[in-house]
Amino acid sequence: MFASIASTALIGTESRHVQVEVHMSVAKQFGFSIVGLPDTAIREARERVLSAMTSSGFKIPAGQRIVVNLSPADLPKVGSAYDLPIALGTLAAAGVVKPAGDLVALGELALNGDVRSVRGGLGAAVVARRLGAPCLLAPDAAADAGRVDGSDVRGAATLVDAVAIANGEKPGTRLPPAPSAAGPSAPDLASVRGQHAGRRALEIAAAGGHHLLMSGPPGAGKTMLAASLPGILPPLTDEQALDVALVWSAAGLVRGSTHQPPFRSPHHTATVAALVGGGSGMPSPGEVSTAHCGVLFLDELGEVPVRLLESLRQPLEDGHVTIARRGHTVRFPAAFQLVAATNPCPCGFKGDRLVGCGCTETAVGRYRARFSGPLLDRIDLRVRVLRLSAAAITGPPGEASAPVRDRVVAARQVQWDRGGLNRNLDRATLDAQPFTRDADRLLAGAVDRFRLTGRGYDRVRRVARTIADLGGHEQVDEDAVAEALGYRSDP
Repeated sequence: MFASIASTALIGTESRHVQVEVHMSVAKQFGFSIVGLPDTAIREARERVLSAMTSSGFKIPAGQRIVVNLSPADLPKVGSAYDLPIALGTLAAAGVVKPAGDLVALGELALNGDVRSVRGGLGAAVVARRLGAPCLLAPDAAADAGRVDGSDVRGAATLVDAVAIANGEKPGTRLPPAPSAAGPSAPDLASVRGQHAGRRALEIAAAGGHHLLMSGPPGAGKTMLAASLPGILPPLTDEQALDVALVWSAAGLVRGSTHQPPFRSPHHTATVAALVGGGSGMPSPGEVSTAHCGVLFLDELGEVPVRLLESLRQPLEDGHVTIARRGHTVRFPAAFQLVAATNPCPCGFKGDRLVGCGCTETAVGRYRARFSGPLLDRIDLRVRVLRLSAAAITGPPGEASAPVRDRVVAARQVQWDRGGLNRNLDRATLDAQPFTRDADRLLAGAVDRFRLTGRGYDRVRRVARTIADLGGHEQVDEDAVAEALGYRSDP
């Protein structure tokens, strides 16, 4: 007897269609083998599947040889997600399951027959929609996958439920697209007292999608400013929200249906694999990918290992991460906005008006040498966040996030009409922007004075374009260029 059940393989953030084919034939002794580039977890599925079927009351006739093929055979398969489709395919070959049509299934089986959630449920719903088939998942995974418009996602708590759904005896829990959720709220900018330079830089960063580095003593408000950034960014579009959710699903995280841009803040002791992606077997997304379409905040940048900082250079420039493994290459999206905070020296008080710095010049130089020129050249805005005065600390709250967000949204609309975020403008588009004669003269003189590279020159022009957009000006004037150049200082 032969039967097949559709499933999916997660390659990066993309789910590929995998057909689980099962052939059952009479043999002198029972045999159960799985082929098609399975990893160890899949080879061990034999014991989980057989125990789950026995616990659920399903019996395989004695003297059968079962061969499971995961097609296409040249695509690596990893994890325990194939337990459920293997069990359904085996029962279909035995005549127990008689599906009326295509069915996409994904899930791990417990020894008692319970269905457990696995990574990739959201991607499986996308594949099922493409095939025009229902998608069978564990109930908790199905809740997130139900957000895929036009999909028919059903939850099965046990193997018995899955068999009943496949046979049409039970409809299963059909889940409509999940309504939009607010998600965790970002701190309101009103809670940030003073820090006019930091607030201004944050608004410019939000408007143009620019990368931002804040330097200042401990307790000045750098972390609070960074955490407030998602609250002044425009909400994600439906397409962006789904892209982000697919990345989170591939990372084993539940994103939900929120349209708020993600905010990720890894610890400075994270590994390179945790930051940019990787791991043993099939690579998983890292923090730069889970921050896709949102913000990646690196606190205590001076404590981050140099190797970790240098690993950011490629995703900052390309907007994606490519990880090569033997036999396959995986590409993860990583169009994130970098916000970093650092102390100006090891003790944190160099240049502070109240606390003296006890660091030697050698220690300060060694500390700042961790920020390589190529990395700093990719950061558009660098601003000093100084200790607050008593008047600022005890003064009225700052401007709230809502009006700032309105200005950011208006500036971004101008950019979308132009063709994209200012952060991503190419040189030809920059050359076509209307800079005044005085602005061009100031830029030309700044190339040597600020030791601007070609990349740095373009980044100053992009920031100046954003400042002009925030001010509602079609032309980029000398004041916008001067302000943009003011954000090129060393940390």
